[in-house]
Amino acid sequence: MDYYLDIRLRPDPDFQPAMLMGALYSKLHRALFDLESDDLGVSFPDHKIGVRARTPGDRLRLHGRQDRLEQLMSMSWLTGMRDHITLDSIQPVPAEVVHRVVRRRQYNTGGPSRARRYAKRHNVSFEEAQQLMATPASRQIALPFVRVSSRSSGQRFALFIEHGHKQPKPAGGRFNCYGLSTEATVPWF
Repeated sequence: MDYYLDIRLRPDPDFQPAMLMGALYSKLHRALFDLESDDLGVSFPDHKIGVRARTPGDRLRLHGRQDRLEQLMSMSWLTGMRDHITLDSIQPVPAEVVHRVVRRRQYNTGGPSRARRYAKRHNVSFEEAQQLMATPASRQIALPFVRVSSRSSGQRFALFIEHGHKQPKPAGGRFNCYGLSTEATVPWF
């Protein structure tokens, strides 16, 4: 993780930033899936947390080795997004940085499909499953999220993103095809 690349959303009167970030992140997910990448990470340096303020911000930062970032950027994954973004050049990570794990967090949001699965697994009625899931689903989630479509299932969902505690030293590991990891860190600056 010695290089990074920033992609910033341009202000657009026709599209909300959250919609543009969702489209950009979905395209990145498809590119990482096609690349079979497990060594490229992401972070959202301008993210905000809080029930009313949760947003990934308008900047997506890619982390990795220079050759892997160049390989990713040589693909045509940004087709259709170029008018909506500003693309910085690949840069070395500054010398004195901290590190963070950037991971996916999953929550029970109480959707009908989740209640149906619960009812089937536990042999209860759909209505009973909805009642059982109402309490955990009613809690307020303060993490930023991006709406994406899964490459493998085609399902659209909210991907909640947690930036872990700052750490003085990097931790190795693998990243999934969303650029997230439960153990590997990315530089934070």
